[in-house]
Amino acid sequence: MRLAVLTALLFCQTAWAQPPQIADGPFKGNEESLEQYRCPDWFRDAKFGIWSHWGPQAVPMQGDWYAKHMYVQGHRQYEHHLKTYGHPSEHGYKEIIDLWKAEKWDPDQLMDLYKKAGARYFVSMGSHHDNFFLWNSKIHRWNSVKMGPKRDVVGDWQKSAKKHGLRFGVSEHLVASFTWFQPSHGSDKKGPKTGIPYDGADPKLQDLYHFPAKPGDTGWNSNDPRYHKIWFNEIKELVDNYQPDLLYSDSHMPFGNEVGASLIAHLYNTNEARHAGKLEAVYTCKQKSEGRWVEDLERGVMPKINPHPWQTDTSIGDWYYNEHWKPRPVSWTIHMLVDIVSKNGNLLLNVVQRPDGSIDDDVRQSLEQLADWIAIHGEAIYETRPWLVYGEGGVRYRGGSFKEDFNYSARDIRFTTKGPSLYAVALGWPDDGKLLVRSLASVAGKINTVSLLGYDGNVDWQQTDEGLVVTVPTKAVSEYTCALKITGEDLKPAPIPKIIITVSPDKAGNYVLKPDDAELNGDQIKIENKGGQPNVGYWDRADESVAWTLSVDKPGKFNVSALIATAHADGEFVVDAAGQRLVGKPAKTSGWEHFQETQLGSIRIDKPGKHVLTMQARDAKTWKPINVRQLKLVRDK
Repeated sequence: MRLAVLTALLFCQTAWAQPPQIADGPFKGNEESLEQYRCPDWFRDAKFGIWSHWGPQAVPMQGDWYAKHMYVQGHRQYEHHLKTYGHPSEHGYKEIIDLWKAEKWDPDQLMDLYKKAGARYFVSMGSHHDNFFLWNSKIHRWNSVKMGPKRDVVGDWQKSAKKHGLRFGVSEHLVASFTWFQPSHGSDKKGPKTGIPYDGADPKLQDLYHFPAKPGDTGWNSNDPRYHKIWFNEIKELVDNYQPDLLYSDSHMPFGNEVGASLIAHLYNTNEARHAGKLEAVYTCKQKSEGRWVEDLERGVMPKINPHPWQTDTSIGDWYYNEHWKPRPVSWTIHMLVDIVSKNGNLLLNVVQRPDGSIDDDVRQSLEQLADWIAIHGEAIYETRPWLVYGEGGVRYRGGSFKEDFNYSARDIRFTTKGPSLYAVALGWPDDGKLLVRSLASVAGKINTVSLLGYDGNVDWQQTDEGLVVTVPTKAVSEYTCALKITGEDLKPAPIPKIIITVSPDKAGNYVLKPDDAELNGDQIKIENKGGQPNVGYWDRADESVAWTLSVDKPGKFNVSALIATAHADGEFVVDAAGQRLVGKPAKTSGWEHFQETQLGSIRIDKPGKHVLTMQARDAKTWKPINVRQLKLVRDK
């Protein structure tokens, strides 16, 4: 062991003497050379993959980034570790690795379920930021064959994926590990263990916790060429030994230099050589691709059709098993998938595993429900391409990472195409039995046939100046979507007039202004879902606003209140209506999903008719982000 550590330390001191050595082929270690890349059809056709974001960090069942935060005094994961395992100077992450046994992990059983649920490719964790490898590494002793479950996790997943006819990928998060894991070298700043080094400071363990980073080297990617060399050689071993169809890096293009570009070129060249000159490999990272690789968005979506194939990576729950989290409902997964595919993307979904390798019953049930949906609606997903527009509807958003909670309805429709068929998938079942597709109004071109996926009978339909109107069965085919298959002649999307929803009073003459009835003004603000109910969220910018149109038949005085959630105590907003302005000063709430009523005062509406009520920032200086569940106007008696 001592010799191995000394060898590793000597290796670490050596920077690049020569450019990284890569396989011969058309791709070179620079971004210009990568411009010749073309995404393979298998990935564009697959649309849906399942990911196993799994490893020793699942053991405490406290969620993502445990290996880092257990070394951050005051963090909840540090407190959990202290209480459950002991102080990190005595019981560090290396002890967590020993506790990971994966004793109930059955890759074939899970892969069978994943394939039925619609996955066309599968991705295994290779190494997370914890620097623990899930493959049989010959150059890094901290791996799952020598420790923990004593199994080649990547290899066993790969065998199962191949057996089930799925393409296989591996994710690497090592690229960020070198700076991410540095807290393990620290110590408590207060208390009885003040100044006592955590186990990561032990020189004998630097092949797990890394050697100390240079001062100022704190970015997501280290700027130290010694780390770059370690990363290149270790990920090259992964590529060479397992030859994955897909490689994912949890980063922008690694290090932004020839090291990252060389690894990508090596993947492309070796893959092309194995496939008789046909490139079948996919590399994905979190940087705009311009076609050089596949751009990945973490927990987010594109705002419109992207000209190049792309991927969303997200999770059915936390990234690692978290006993405090509940899994997403299947409706969320389906709506994400349909929206992403309509914009030329793929969905990679992490199915959270317990430390023992099994999955919870509610997760299994969700996947079985997804399988039922896919069996009927898969033809609108697989092997499709985007239409001229991705869709229509009231849910608007700017797009980007960490934006994935939307409150869709049957008014939100997404389009895909395959051969002569156009698919229009509504993200809900229409309550009134009528599905209106405004993009297919008469000016869109002649429609020849309309059928409903999952329904054996004929449906009545009419193409009008307002749109394609389809009468759907009373009994829903799916509670999540309503999917039409359409053929026609040279169909092009009709322009859609702006829809203004008018809010009428209830029987008592009061108005309840809900997010679904609002007009959102701005690129970022959107409707999301917190605590099972819709709210206006992602309202971070002072130049964005919300408006409602009220239909007033009986003038009068109204007391106005708002349900607000905010992390700030000193923000202000205003409500303008009928030439009057009310100022709101919401109190800080205990979370973004915890709403509290803010009383705003009263306004008088003297004339019947339509009146616009606008909610916006008072000014840029006093504005603080808020979530809004509703506004209420109660008639003053």
